[in-house]
Amino acid sequence: MAKGVRKSRRPVQLGLPLPGVPKQAGKVRGRKPNAGRRHVRHRVRDPHASAHPVHVVLRSRLRSLRSQFVFPTIRLALAQAARARADFRITQFAVQGDHVHLIVEAGSKQVLSRGMQGLAIRIARRVNALVSRSGRVWADRFFSRALKSPRVVRNALAYVLNNFRKHCAPGGARIDPYSSAPYFSGFSGLDGRAPNELPANRGYPLSPRGVPPPEKEEHVPVVPPRTWLGKSGWRRAPAIPFHDRGRVV
Repeated sequence: MAKGVRKSRRPVQLGLPLPGVPKQAGKVRGRKPNAGRRHVRHRVRDPHASAHPVHVVLRSRLRSLRSQFVFPTIRLALAQAARARADFRITQFAVQGDHVHLIVEAGSKQVLSRGMQGLAIRIARRVNALVSRSGRVWADRFFSRALKSPRVVRNALAYVLNNFRKHCAPGGARIDPYSSAPYFSGFSGLDGRAPNELPANRGYPLSPRGVPPPEKEEHVPVVPPRTWLGKSGWRRAPAIPFHDRGRVV
């Protein structure tokens, strides 16, 4: 290069700040999350062991699941799904206003997915037909969490069966008639008996108003657990008091 000749520089394009638009530190990829409750992420689910019960949550677009008009339909769908296949069992449940808690047992990861898919479709079709609507009933894919130890199973049972204390006004019933609590024999102070096995004058509601107690086994909305953790392993931990809300870890 000849002496005294300057090397030409490449022009650099400068950004033009627009009024009212904040400067972003970095580019955010993906869809902006909705306000409110977070959705279940669409990622590959963890492997499932048949020996581990699973805590499942289904969230609804409707907010009337706990009504005396809708709940009997959901209860019947649960009873049918609990016996639809031998390797998928619904052992406990609790219906709240806009979501359903379940404790299920499944023979494999595929069985768990298909069993929950069948249950969700069964409930959605029946509820839509009942209220004369169409479209989606569930707001999201189901959430699932494996229960791998006796204490974790015990805490999940308390959380599900006493979940109504979190959502309802205090001072109500001792057990939730919109759950499987009337058939649960693990409450403390009942000597291993379920509330529906006690005399009627003990003050435990067996079913919501307008929902008669089932007379046939196929109408019971849950089936007995078969895993060691769900059947007897969790009983190594203390029995569940009526006020115990449990916890999810």
